Amino acid sequence: MDELNGKQRRWLRGRAHDLRPVVQLGAKGLTEPILAAVDEALEAHELIKVKLVGDRDEREVAAAELADRTGAEAVGLTGRVAVLYRRHPEPQKRRVHPPR
Repeated sequence: MDELNGKQRRWLRGRAHDLRPVVQLGAKGLTEPILAAVDEALEAHELIKVKLVGDRDEREVAAAELADRTGAEAVGLTGRVAVLYRRHPEPQKRRVHPPR
């Protein structure tokens, strides 16, 4: 997937505004079940929110690592909620179409 530009990130954050977090990262951190749940949610929805715990630095690291390990793009981090986007590999199943 190509790197998202600022306009695309802004558009995706706007689309994610009304979404509710589908996964909550607990005190145990990034476990295999959490990664599997995030991967499954990205496969189904492409654009998701994940609720994080810890202080600001821990949340930033967790969001970046979560995006890296799932092959997603960290679109934004607002407070305790990270927004992740991963384009569906099959063009006919894509639900989210960021502007060029």
